[in-house]
Amino acid sequence: MRMSLTGLFVSVFANSYAFVYKWGYIGIFIASLMGSASLFIFPFPTSTLPFVFGGVLNPFLIGVLAAFGGAIGEFTGYLLGLGGKELLEKKYSEQLKKAKRMFERYGSFFWIIIVVITPFPTDIAGIFCGIVKYDLKKFFLAVFIGKLIFALTLAYAGHYSIEWIRDFFKISLSVN
Repeated sequence: MRMSLTGLFVSVFANSYAFVYKWGYIGIFIASLMGSASLFIFPFPTSTLPFVFGGVLNPFLIGVLAAFGGAIGEFTGYLLGLGGKELLEKKYSEQLKKAKRMFERYGSFFWIIIVVITPFPTDIAGIFCGIVKYDLKKFFLAVFIGKLIFALTLAYAGHYSIEWIRDFFKISLSVN
């Protein structure tokens, strides 16, 4: 049986909600970790989870756990960049040195935060940081801060709008 790409995404999306629904806070952490660990080859849709579950669980805990799991998951991109560094240095040594100097000169820590706050995949930033051997602790902290801002925003938006959504669609949401 062949499954369309749309069917595959719908299946992954539904299964991620079922997983978080069953496991609660731990499910948010694991789903966020897996979502960030999966590179753009197979994106794992997790950015809506804090919104939905922020409406039925503690939004602060949802935001923190989603951010922590997501920040740990971003190490895959960093490690991919670190692994490909030698290959790229052979051909683009001068360009990489120049890019690293510019990256560090123009507020690399804050640029990472800004990239991570957006809902777009942050894999390219992680890969780039690995290639230029950006400090791993700073990378993790910047990613965590960006993911925390993003996840808390979504969780509290879900928390404060859940009643309206529930009434509009006439549905019952609860997590035991």
